[in-house]
Amino acid sequence: MEHPPYLVAQELESLLGDPEDPGTVFSHARSLELDETEEFPADICRLLEGWGLQEFYIPAEHGGRLTDYETVMQVMRVVARRDLTVAVGHGKTYLGGVCVWIAGTAEQAARLAADIRAGTPVSLALTERAHGSDLLAGDVRGEADGAGGWRLSGEKWLINNATRGSLLSVLTRTGEDGGPRGFTVLLVDKRTMAEGDDYRCLDKIRTHGIRGADISGITFDGAPVPADAAVGGEGGGVETVLKALQLTRTMCASLSLGAADHALNIAVDFVERRELFGRRLVDLPQARHVLASAAADVLAGEALATVAARTVHTVPDELSVVAAATKYLVPTGTEGVISELTRLLGARAFLKDVHARGMFQKVDRDHRIVGLFDGNTLVNLNSLVNQFRSLSKGWLRGTGDTAGAVRAFDIAEPLPPLDPARLSLVARRGSGVMATLPESVAALREEAAGRPELKGALGAAERLLAVTGRVHEAMDAHRTVVTHVPPAAFDVARQYSLCLAGAAALGLWAHNHESATTGRTGALWRDGVWLWPVLDRLLVRLGEPDGGDPDAYGPLLDRLRATRDAGELFSLFPFALHSRADRPTGASGDADPRSESPGGAGAHVHTETRDAVGGTRSSEGTSC
Repeated sequence: MEHPPYLVAQELESLLGDPEDPGTVFSHARSLELDETEEFPADICRLLEGWGLQEFYIPAEHGGRLTDYETVMQVMRVVARRDLTVAVGHGKTYLGGVCVWIAGTAEQAARLAADIRAGTPVSLALTERAHGSDLLAGDVRGEADGAGGWRLSGEKWLINNATRGSLLSVLTRTGEDGGPRGFTVLLVDKRTMAEGDDYRCLDKIRTHGIRGADISGITFDGAPVPADAAVGGEGGGVETVLKALQLTRTMCASLSLGAADHALNIAVDFVERRELFGRRLVDLPQARHVLASAAADVLAGEALATVAARTVHTVPDELSVVAAATKYLVPTGTEGVISELTRLLGARAFLKDVHARGMFQKVDRDHRIVGLFDGNTLVNLNSLVNQFRSLSKGWLRGTGDTAGAVRAFDIAEPLPPLDPARLSLVARRGSGVMATLPESVAALREEAAGRPELKGALGAAERLLAVTGRVHEAMDAHRTVVTHVPPAAFDVARQYSLCLAGAAALGLWAHNHESATTGRTGALWRDGVWLWPVLDRLLVRLGEPDGGDPDAYGPLLDRLRATRDAGELFSLFPFALHSRADRPTGASGDADPRSESPGGAGAHVHTETRDAVGGTRSSEGTSC
């Protein structure tokens, strides 16, 4: 089944050419070269702007191509799959402008749209050196200038594109005592200021990953800011930023999805060609289990991100829940995938110019920072803890916008435009996505009654439903927590996120599996091939003792291998990768395979493992 957001992303993939061809502008070779020199990928950004990537940062009502956030997610996933540095460096412009799209005036939006269309970088300046994620502690001050405007003073630090950007959305303390109504977002235009007198940019900060990105800062010294720079009115800054972060946290999933795609492809190519102890690595049971588990985690992230991007339009008043869960779960899930795949690649996960040009170590380094963007793990989990009261009540009552959730699940349903006025800091009636879980399980139960091949998926779904009930009971113990959140509450929020991902996966399958069985990804949808392992992996991550059923993974691994052989993206929906059939994967025989193993050169490890497709076999260690 063709899905329109993936078709738009396919346009960009086709334009960019083969990333393994050093002659293309956006090649892996070029990305590695820029990474080595810590240089901003300006030439690649120009290529993307020639296609019109910046148009996807501008809502359609302001003349851009941002009609729905699912399309933007898939377009940015294409960029992130090739190089996270480029995605982070160029995509920051959307983050810089989102406050205006939510709360700005028509005049502000028109001016900003014109600048973005012309390729002007925009930045979001929230964090400060001494305060990190504590936005209410911000010290950058805007003092009234007597003419309705402000004089801006103070330092913003660790700001993406602070130096390259001409426009910055700056969260500014405009009330003496601060507080929720004491901050204003000011859209600051450096082009109207005197560099050196009004402001100075701080040096680029050297980072472990995304080395070429402009991660720097800016110091203001009484910089003049006119009255019409206030976005959302004076004193509305914190609310505007928190609503904007719901959108940006959702879109951050595209970065993690792209990184996971790239890492998984590198690992598949490696295990298919690498020989160890006289056998291909892909034939060793433990390697098969690791690869299949990683594949299930990738699809779990894609399913959740797909539903989340669609709820932006269909259930915006509950986005505070879905966005926080997505921003926590998809990056941490990708971190887990990369960590597990490192076991398969062994030393080659860290070496340059040995396998896949050494791109795996770059993906690993680059992605580690994604979990920190737009609120780190604890910030997002804390956001869920703060909503435990309404979420637990909503679960007991079966409330929440279930109709909106169903519209998000059904990809054939057209998405309405985002109504920013419906964004809310709290999901007051609970989560509609979560409230659909019992109904989705019941639908699967009814279908499985006549289809034995769905029994495994049904068993996992039934267990997930039981776990979800227990998680909501645990939430009750922390429903009055406001400050000094205990560690146990964060763990409950983590479990809630996993249950929400299960509800999203079940809802997506229930409302699309009949139509999705046609087309290039049809085999994934038939017989619950992707649904069972995804639910099983969520149960494993929830710590359930009956998780980890080896029978769930064999067909999924078969689909992963077949998809890679066909030059397709391993995804729920069809997407052709632009790559040559003879993908260069580095030297598979560059060393005597008998001299390498998980314990290091010369070590010999013997393990008993259960094959991913059933049975117990003896195998040698699988990393090298």
